[in-house]
Amino acid sequence: MEQQKLDRIFMGRCLELAQKGMGHVAPNPMVGAVVVYNNTIIGEGFHKEYGHEHAERVAINSVTDKSLLSQSTLYVSLEPCSHFGKTPPCTDLIKESGIKKVVVSAKDPNPKVQGRGIEILRKSGCEVVSGVMEKEGKELNRRFFVYHIKKRPYIILKWAQTLDGFIDAVREPNQPIAPVWISNELARTLTHRWRSEEQAIMVGTNTVANDNPRLDVRLWSGRAPLRIVMDRLLRLPMESHVYDGSLPSLVFIGNNSSAQANKVNFASIPNIEMITTDFAKGIETHVCKELYEREIISFIIEGGAKLINSFIKRNLWDEIRVFVGNDFFGDGVKAPSFQGTLHSFDQMGTNKLFTYRNLVASS
Repeated sequence: MEQQKLDRIFMGRCLELAQKGMGHVAPNPMVGAVVVYNNTIIGEGFHKEYGHEHAERVAINSVTDKSLLSQSTLYVSLEPCSHFGKTPPCTDLIKESGIKKVVVSAKDPNPKVQGRGIEILRKSGCEVVSGVMEKEGKELNRRFFVYHIKKRPYIILKWAQTLDGFIDAVREPNQPIAPVWISNELARTLTHRWRSEEQAIMVGTNTVANDNPRLDVRLWSGRAPLRIVMDRLLRLPMESHVYDGSLPSLVFIGNNSSAQANKVNFASIPNIEMITTDFAKGIETHVCKELYEREIISFIIEGGAKLINSFIKRNLWDEIRVFVGNDFFGDGVKAPSFQGTLHSFDQMGTNKLFTYRNLVASS
């Protein structure tokens, strides 16, 4: 079998391994690695959790007969790091192991690396081949690439809408505070899985006031995201689930006197941090800057229409996921309008799922 085909087979395994780190390694990238001797994998690993060993170290350490390393090739889905972070540089370990050839999918966009890992290995006498399944490697770590290249988090917008284009029904004054479901149970379970894959989840004031969501992952096994609430006047009831202190939460409030006075009432609730911002100037770029500085590489906005539309208007989105149910509301809150490229379509029982990508996303 020609070498290019073999390279794709082994890199494909790296990407398969890397995917296992989804939801656990951010703000680090998902990375997988395999050690190949005589066209056979003799060691493999992936980055399992932020702060833990990188994929290269796990793969190399998994090789039983270390004498084979000098005759082996290391395949890795992202350029090996060359700096000290939570762990030592992987380039040092590769050099010490005696491995003489490394095959890389994509270069690391992190300014601390950006080709330096490859350069260090080549200067040490190691043969480095890069660009194998590069498109697939960048797709897997698209959050990480957007974060470092555009200096903002990767932004996902999600909603469910009826066949006639509404995301919520007309709410009567005495109507109970609860969601008006459009998506089915399968779609709701998938949504909780999505939450476990992103670092943060954001909602607007009206969504909390009407639905009182928990914004957790109770329908899925995974890590709950950071909760982010837009509450300009800080008018939401303290009894709201998002203010129960059970999960870390960021609350963006206005610089108005009402919000500032109400802050005192929340002082005793754990896990809540208030951030004052000028909503009159537009909060979208400020939120992105704040989350970028906190090393939040991705977040998902689940409502409501006003908040989602504000990000669409500023072209601050990368991915849109829309569930379409079989209901007709006739009236209510209109679904957001946008221009995007259809990326995929899935049938989810009685729901349809459309996923769009923004090919001209704003920086």
